[in-house]
Amino acid sequence: MSKLTKSTPKTRFDNYEKLLRKKAEEVRRSMSAQKVAQVVTRLDVPSDEGDLSQQSHEEWIFLNRNTLEIKLLREVEAAIRRIEQGTYGVCHECEEPISPKRLDALPWAKYCVKCQEEVAARAARGEYDDKSDDE
Repeated sequence: MSKLTKSTPKTRFDNYEKLLRKKAEEVRRSMSAQKVAQVVTRLDVPSDEGDLSQQSHEEWIFLNRNTLEIKLLREVEAAIRRIEQGTYGVCHECEEPISPKRLDALPWAKYCVKCQEEVAARAARGEYDDKSDDE
């Protein structure tokens, strides 16, 4: 007779934790590579206004991309903390379980699909300020 063991949240989410840790490392490497590339391509003294304009544009792109990657890294690290704290997979809005299908698609999701749509709609109207990014 086999004994059924209840899976703990930690065990149940081990695969997600591995995916999240891999994603965090991938984002960190990408950010480092971008920084190196940005420094290497930077001219010490731009020779004319065109070079200066190009350099400014490249710096702007780098900063915007870096900002997006920092936000993603924070979301991924927050999801890892939720696994460690036993709150992973629970919607921050309605406190219902987030579907495995959604977590498979977006392991760092903190909202179920329905609540994500509502949060996005409020944000589009300027009614929502998500202060839980840095959990």
